[in-house]
Order: sequence, then structure tokens, then C-alpha cells
Amino acid sequence: MFGLGLPEMGIIAVVAILIFGPKKIPELGNALGKTLRSFKDGITQSDDEAVDQEKNKEEEGQPKV
Repeated sequence: MFGLGLPEMGIIAVVAILIFGPKKIPELGNALGKTLRSFKDGITQSDDEAVDQEKNKEEEGQPKV
């Protein structure tokens, strides 16, 4: 994962605990999870809208019988 091994991830975790404190880490994780989830939902919604626009263009371009 990004060229990080277990020792590097451990050092990052220790630094994060020293900076934010052990009580703040779960709150930060929760906020990060919510942010990533809303970002993913936004991308999915954007993709769905793009597909709908393509369908509408195709329907408008076809002659009506």
C-alpha cells in the first residue's frame, strides 16, 4: 500500500496519537469516513446523471415512427 510497510505505518500512528490525542482519533476517523462516503456518493450521482444525459441525447436523435 503506497510502498509503506508496517514500521512506517506504526510511526505514522504514533505521531497521529501524539498530535491529536487518543480520544480525538476515533472522531477524526469517523469524519474521514463520512467525507469519503459523501464523495463517493457524489461521484456515483454524477455518473448516473451523465448516463441519463446520454440516453436523452440518443432518444432525441432518433426519428420518431
